Amino acid sequence: MRLKPNQSEFVARKIANDLINAPFVKLLKGKDAVVAAAKKIIDENLKQEKELDAKVRELIEEHYDDIELQQVDERQLFFMIKKRLAPEYGVIMNYDDRYSEIAHKILDELYEEYLIEYEVNDNQVKNVIFKAFKDFAKSYEEIDDIVYDKIKKMKKEILPGSEEYEITYQRLFKEELIRRGML
Repeated sequence: MRLKPNQSEFVARKIANDLINAPFVKLLKGKDAVVAAAKKIIDENLKQEKELDAKVRELIEEHYDDIELQQVDERQLFFMIKKRLAPEYGVIMNYDDRYSEIAHKILDELYEEYLIEYEVNDNQVKNVIFKAFKDFAKSYEEIDDIVYDKIKKMKKEILPGSEEYEITYQRLFKEELIRRGML
C-alpha cells in the first residue's frame, strides 16, 4: 500500500502508540516528540517518491507521441520507468523492504535525538515500528471501504474529488482509526 501524504501523521501516531505499549521501550520526551520525528522521516520518504513520480511523468510527457503511436499501456510504462529510476531517487519499490528501511531510519532518529530508550536488541524495537506500518497498511483497505460506504450512504451527495469529499473522507477516516485504537 502506498501511503498518501495526509496519512503520514496517522502512521506516525500508530508507531508512537505501539512504542508506548511495548514493555521494553521508554519514551523520554513524550508521544508528540516521537510522532513528530517519525512523521518527518515518513514525509521525507514520500517526498523522494513524489520527485521520482514527477520525473517519470516528465519522461512520459516528452515521449508522449511515441507512446501514443505504439499504443503502450501508460500505467505499465509508468511503473517500468519508475522501477528503473527508483534507486537513483533512493526509493525502494518493494513495500516490505521500504517499510523496513523507514523503520530503521525512524529508530535511528528516535535514539539519536534521545526520544526513546530501550535495553533490548535494536531489531526488537525496529520490528515494533515495522509492524505499525504493516498493521496500518492492512487496515487501510478495510477502513477505506468503510469510509467510502459511509460517504455513499449520506443523505447529501458529495462528489468524489471535491474539497468537501476530501474533508469528509479525512474526518471519517480519522474517526475509524480512533475507533480501532490506531490513533
